[in-house]
Amino acid sequence: MADPGKDPLIWLIAGEPSGDLIGARLIAALREKTGGRIRIAGIGGEAMTAEGLVSLFPISDIAVMGLIEIIPRIPLIKRRMRETIARIKQDEPAMVVSVDVPGFCYDVWKGLRSSDIPLVHYVAPTVWAWRPDRAKKFAAELDHLMALLPFEPPYFEREGLDCTFVGHPVLEGGAGAGDGAGFRRKHGISESDTAICVLPGSRRGEVKRLAGIFEQAAKSIVERHPDTVFVFPTVSYLSEYVSGLAERWPGKTVVVGSIAEKFDAIQACNAAMAASGTVSLELAMARVPHLIAYRMNGLTVMIVKTLYGMKQKYANLVNILLDREVIPEFIQERCRSDLIAGKVLELLDDAAAREAQIESVDGALAMLRPENGSPSASAASVVLSLIDSGHQRDIKEK
Repeated sequence: MADPGKDPLIWLIAGEPSGDLIGARLIAALREKTGGRIRIAGIGGEAMTAEGLVSLFPISDIAVMGLIEIIPRIPLIKRRMRETIARIKQDEPAMVVSVDVPGFCYDVWKGLRSSDIPLVHYVAPTVWAWRPDRAKKFAAELDHLMALLPFEPPYFEREGLDCTFVGHPVLEGGAGAGDGAGFRRKHGISESDTAICVLPGSRRGEVKRLAGIFEQAAKSIVERHPDTVFVFPTVSYLSEYVSGLAERWPGKTVVVGSIAEKFDAIQACNAAMAASGTVSLELAMARVPHLIAYRMNGLTVMIVKTLYGMKQKYANLVNILLDREVIPEFIQERCRSDLIAGKVLELLDDAAAREAQIESVDGALAMLRPENGSPSASAASVVLSLIDSGHQRDIKEK
């Protein structure tokens, strides 16, 4: 058992850049609330490393998306699962907090069934969109769930899993406070230049599928706006790959591979084309007009639709919250360069279209705020209250 004389150890698991940022903010909030009387171990990326975490292995080992895409990575992922379970049992933390990546974490939870370590998951699965059976599966393994969206808790509470809405981390990420003017000066982008933010994803597979489509759209955009500069904020482990792709693009390109410059880069842009995901909320926070696009392997889509169904009208969270398409969506068969280029040009040339989008997102962002404090502070309060109450998980019967 853990030494009661030591500060409590919390074991964190994050498996992709968005979860890494959430985990980093949670670490900072835990330290602030405890006056530093907390120990951290686990798996994370550069943001969590900056908060002092020594990751068990690189998160890129488990950052894979798609049913078909994951097949060649299965041996490595399975090995990382075994290593994670063994280290957690060895460390005997006061709690395990997993952040997103439920596919990887689910097997880790099962591997810890015989322990009395409380398991908390941060970021609820989208059972309201597809695979509602996951609510019951999560309830069978977890002790508590922290949700980012205000309408999520009832889906899990009806299955007997305690769930708390803690607010969406994007609200405290600094997306609305970037120094766009400074970024333009630093990278030689004049005030009169048109800057387009290009965000094709945080995984190599995503980037590979979308970058070519965005590149073709860029050629049409440059025909009307020859002064266009394309800005690529990406993550460090994809920076070299994205730079290689950007060399083929028309006009001037700027690739940014650091978290520190990401929001400056976004704020410097007149419009954006992005992969579907959290980055759309960051663009909304920065009040940058944008569209989202996504294309998955066709066989993956067919399997998902056949086995699990897809009942959500929209892919974008702003659209889901407002129940109307405020952020234009170009998904699967509509993920075409001509359609994307046309919408980007509309956002550049039509002031009314830009303002309509910017004004609409404010209502959606307000729905994502917790009642008190920041999302990470709310999440830290949940974690610490569970530890302080001596919470122990019920061992699930097989």
